[in-house]
Amino acid sequence: MAANLNSFDAIYQVVQLIPTGKVTSYGAIAAYLGMKGGARMVGWAMNASHTLENVPAHRVVNRNGILTGKNFFGGNRMQELLEEEGIQVKEDKIIGFQQHFWDPSSEL
Repeated sequence: MAANLNSFDAIYQVVQLIPTGKVTSYGAIAAYLGMKGGARMVGWAMNASHTLENVPAHRVVNRNGILTGKNFFGGNRMQELLEEEGIQVKEDKIIGFQQHFWDPSSEL
């Protein structure tokens, strides 16, 4: 369990670096951290982060730009947060996903 907490902390550190108006994917964070097959772990970390105000979990989506974590925000809150940052969402998918995509492996 301690290893998971350390992993969550590393994941949160990366998520905190995602610029406003950008999004990344679970897999991109896992790849950056060298967590082969760790996209699911990133998802668990995002689910566990909703009480942490300094972790912008709404900026983490699946590899196709779909708001797969939206249920953990309640209602349309994830979409609302993204739209407040200038990202358009239609039917739970980010419009122009590649334009908004932030890859920690190339940006950090």
